[in-house]
Amino acid sequence: MKSRNAILSSLGILAIGMLAHSCTGNAPTEKTSSGRDPHSYTDPDAANFRHLELDLQVSFDSQRISGWTVYHLDEVRGDSLALDNMGLVIQQAVRIDEKDSAQVPFRVSAADPILGSALKIPLTPGTRRVRVHYSTVPGAMALQWVPARQTASGKLPFLFTQSQSIYARSWFPCPDGPGIRFTYRARIQVPPEMMAVMSASNPRQRTSDGIYHFEMELPVPAYLVALAVGDLTFRDIGKRTGVYAPPQWIDASHWEFADLEKMLEASEQLLGPYRWGRYDVLVLPASFPFGGMENPRLTFLSPTVLAGDRSLVSLLAHELAHSWSGNLVTNKTWNDFWLNEGVTTYIESRIMESLYGKEIADMWSILGLQDLEKTIAEKGPESPLTRLKLSLDGLDPEESMSDVAYEKGKALLRFLEERKGRNELDRFLREYFANFEFRSNDSEGFFEFTRKHLLNDDPALTDTVSKWIYSSGPPLVRGNYSTQSFEDIDTAQSQLVAGHSPAEINSANWTTNEWIYFIRRLPKGHDSTDCLLFDQYFNFSQRKNAEVLSTWLEYAILNGCAGHVLVTAEDFLCSVGRRKYLLPIYEALLEGGMGAEAERIYARAKPGYHPIARESIEKVLTRKI
Repeated sequence: MKSRNAILSSLGILAIGMLAHSCTGNAPTEKTSSGRDPHSYTDPDAANFRHLELDLQVSFDSQRISGWTVYHLDEVRGDSLALDNMGLVIQQAVRIDEKDSAQVPFRVSAADPILGSALKIPLTPGTRRVRVHYSTVPGAMALQWVPARQTASGKLPFLFTQSQSIYARSWFPCPDGPGIRFTYRARIQVPPEMMAVMSASNPRQRTSDGIYHFEMELPVPAYLVALAVGDLTFRDIGKRTGVYAPPQWIDASHWEFADLEKMLEASEQLLGPYRWGRYDVLVLPASFPFGGMENPRLTFLSPTVLAGDRSLVSLLAHELAHSWSGNLVTNKTWNDFWLNEGVTTYIESRIMESLYGKEIADMWSILGLQDLEKTIAEKGPESPLTRLKLSLDGLDPEESMSDVAYEKGKALLRFLEERKGRNELDRFLREYFANFEFRSNDSEGFFEFTRKHLLNDDPALTDTVSKWIYSSGPPLVRGNYSTQSFEDIDTAQSQLVAGHSPAEINSANWTTNEWIYFIRRLPKGHDSTDCLLFDQYFNFSQRKNAEVLSTWLEYAILNGCAGHVLVTAEDFLCSVGRRKYLLPIYEALLEGGMGAEAERIYARAKPGYHPIARESIEKVLTRKI
């Protein structure tokens, strides 16, 4: 798949717009500004969005979703409704007023390379609903059509959506900004041998006719509307939790996620009642580009979490924490992405501590700070992209999705915990979620609420928090984390440097965290002797744990062992779609002078990657080759 700009061009957006115009005969193209949210054409002042209906058919043969959407509106104040649209083929728009309905002309704006187009539909003061008939196109950014050969069974294909940040508009026309919420109901028709699930109430068993009905009665933004279709089965974990997975993975998934109900209970003790009813998880094909996606009621997960030893369940804690920070209270625009991810990453640490102990939680926190330091060094400490509060006008919102939002945001919450006390911060968080529940918030709203309800207008603390949010660079204060376990590893590495054999190191009980820290601290150099010795004794290249293996491959490629690990690296890059693992290895190949190998491997692996992963990798290849 090409980059998004190339996708829009290759799909012929303007031609699509002309096709859509021909359906009404009088819909010229117009240029539309992006309005209040820099990444959405929708004007929330034009009308209140209340509810969405979806009636869609999924065709694996044509790789299209087609059907219609209906938006229920309240308090119409404008003369037109603008919906976000990325490459959709718009066939018809119907305006439904208080007494009648009629097909109406619509307009599609010229395509912006980042935002796509605006679909504009005329309104009257009496308009109550608007129905849009449309279909998606092959290559839509939100959609991954996974061929059967790349699924667990090898027999049936799979479809899943990934709508964050602004890709919901590529599979249904919508107000695709996180500041607008609505409830939704859906009827989805799929091949009868498959099951459909959504971020809503879900079936436990397959239907005979392939028709599924869904309802989400709690308001969510468009990026949290999610759909997956494939060969799936379900199994309960606890009274409110369960797992969907391909039949071939259901036993391993159920075992790996055995603590899910305990995580939910621990989260409620910290943050207050869970408001979404059920919390289930879905294990997706390997091409899923992220570790997890916090779709309400149904977290989407990468199969890389199935480590076989429950060592990577911190990801589950993170996605569960999003049920409060992100889903219950959502960043108003992507300029405030840290409100979703920074708060969530802090809560993840607290959940991990309550279930697995402070030592484990602190090790993950220290590794996160290392990731942040690397990111800030790459961007430059003065870069505006190292601020929590961003200004992304004219930029792709994907630019905000870095360790800065996650780890610098988490560090702020940790600072507040250490200054005000854990009990006081916990009280504040419960008040914060209760006050803003089912609404969006921005950095200014968070700052003011914090100033009044936690800082008590303390001038020094208020100034520090303000600088933390609005200034570039690293966190102003580093959290007080326990380093005991990592100190033991430092001692072991000192022994290596002093000439001791790796065989003398007692690593039998090391956790994933400790192995990652150990690899990151190995001596740097271009002599392959040490690198080969490490692999011989610690068997890194044979690890099944994706966190450990990816960390090792990056180190080995940069430190004299590229030839030794190239086959392993290629197999890994061709079997995993998680962007977090892919990018560092491709970057290491480029940095190590193996650009031709990187391009060759990418050409082979590309069909198995999600469009989001492809776009990110192609940016790296284009920039560095």
